[in-house]
Amino acid sequence: MKKIEDYLARSENQYLKLYDESIKHPEKFWTNIAETFVWKKRWDKVLNFDFDKPEFKWFINGKLNITENCLDRHLSTNPDKTAILFEPNDPNSKSEKISYKQLHSRVCRFANVLKSKNVGKGDRVCIYMPMVPELTVAVLACARIGAVHSVVFAGFSSSALSARINDANCKVLLTADGSYRGSKVIDLISIANDALLECNSIESTIILKRINSNIKLKDNQTWWHDEIAMVSNECEAEEMDSEDMLFILYTSGSTGKPKGMVHTCGGYMIYTAYTFLNVFQYKPNDIYWCTADIGWITGHSYIVYGPLLSGATSVMFEGVPSYPDFSRFWKIVEKHKITHFYTAPTAIRALAKHPVSLVENNDLSSLKVLGSVGEPINEEAWNWYDKNIGKSKCPIVDTWWQTETGGIMLSSLAGVTKDKPTFATVPMIGIQPILLDKDGKEIFENDSEGILAIKFPWPSIARTIYGDHHRYKNVYFSAYPGYYFPGDGALTDINGNFRITGRVDDVVIVSGHNLGTAPIEDAINLHENVVESAVVGYPHDIKGNALRAFVILLNDKLDLDMQKEIKDLISKTIGPIAKPDIIQIVPGLPKTRSGKIMRRILRKIASGEKENFGDISTLLNPEIVDQILLNS
Repeated sequence: MKKIEDYLARSENQYLKLYDESIKHPEKFWTNIAETFVWKKRWDKVLNFDFDKPEFKWFINGKLNITENCLDRHLSTNPDKTAILFEPNDPNSKSEKISYKQLHSRVCRFANVLKSKNVGKGDRVCIYMPMVPELTVAVLACARIGAVHSVVFAGFSSSALSARINDANCKVLLTADGSYRGSKVIDLISIANDALLECNSIESTIILKRINSNIKLKDNQTWWHDEIAMVSNECEAEEMDSEDMLFILYTSGSTGKPKGMVHTCGGYMIYTAYTFLNVFQYKPNDIYWCTADIGWITGHSYIVYGPLLSGATSVMFEGVPSYPDFSRFWKIVEKHKITHFYTAPTAIRALAKHPVSLVENNDLSSLKVLGSVGEPINEEAWNWYDKNIGKSKCPIVDTWWQTETGGIMLSSLAGVTKDKPTFATVPMIGIQPILLDKDGKEIFENDSEGILAIKFPWPSIARTIYGDHHRYKNVYFSAYPGYYFPGDGALTDINGNFRITGRVDDVVIVSGHNLGTAPIEDAINLHENVVESAVVGYPHDIKGNALRAFVILLNDKLDLDMQKEIKDLISKTIGPIAKPDIIQIVPGLPKTRSGKIMRRILRKIASGEKENFGDISTLLNPEIVDQILLNS
């Protein structure tokens, strides 16, 4: 059996060589990677694709089960290695170490619970749970028996939950009596029960006892601990086709109905493992921590599947960075001697707002690699992260990817390729990104700006939107036929490094000039008193559109001098045409649970609307909308 280590880039020359091979001979290249995994039956053909349909099939007729690669194959080599290191919300509660052998046993046991509920291959299971080890167990138990998991972040409202259950026609709901989030105790089961009033497909609900509440079970509801006491911890893995569904994950979406992105077994497995090892340069004794939630693609790919496929130790954290104070992340780093730390720019900016002594009082010397995910990171936050967390010795991988891509698409490789503030930098091995002009023609020169597109499929590309292939084609493949269109703009520097400039629909035409909002926000954020900003366009009688900046300050005082300083920064960084007409101080910005700013709400507010904002229950902070309106 081939070893994946033989195909990892450990130097810049190796990266260039492997990248060249992956572009010139993609089928041969991905065959080599695939052969490092355990298959029940080898594939007949590596790839069939058609951008017009669109249709993508990898490792055709190959048979496997992803959990055998996440769990079983490690049992003969390293059964006692810690697979999951769980850090609970309460810092006074004991951490839990779960070995690969123990995780395998738990997964098999819960897989048998699902089978006892008549869940089988192809059935959809909705998982609405807190960030506890049982969430990972539930995900892998579904995959073990061929059921399709659909994880819904446990902060979503009942209406958001029911919409996702109904769209996927889920058979079973897995949830908990409640969850801890900082100082709050969330009544999860009440939200789930409200959702179930609108769901006819759910036959059984299994409830984890997390907060020990005294709830009365309804019909077809059982306790998790009662169920696992009645079954064996042996469960043979279901044989799956490479193109069978592994999971459905709904994007929060800034407009319209959430999109249920479908990922399949074979290609997703290969790509998440390969990118995890390449980007983070993970070594066998490292301790890796991604602070995301498994309710998002980052948690799927880089807390569960990528690390476990690689035999890594993956940290799960139940809490929030602000509880019991803003040093919590750094205390965990010191406590567990974290080597790899992967978080979002939103968290970095929030932490940077607080005294640096909260960082300095902890020993962060174990850190080797830092990562950023979720949105482009601004230069000020990058520099703070580099100086205060990495002590200017840790490479920062600024990763660009999406729910739809399944895995990281653009990023430096830690310590292998050069990182650069605000730039995602280079394409992953096997990825062919290009820039298009407004007419859809490829831009071949470096130091250019345009629309980002991908010109060749990769193994973990989402195969469809569940139940709506027409929408899949229309959203991602119709605007620029022959390419995957992610919806982002980008630029390249003279060396060909990529920088994401923001959503294409976040480009505002002011007096005939196309202005990307992300660079303007970066300029505003350079001001020493600015924590974060969002810029949107609104109709203007003379200019066609004008710009309005919503700005969070370290203190709430915005005087004329500060307004001038902010505008001068924009003029200096971008040009006078990019100066906003209005700068509004806000206590916060409307964000999805994954940290993205919901700009459609800000655009409506900037345009003078006071209502009709659509469903805002999926926001991290729905109350912020009324607070912004009060100051408008």
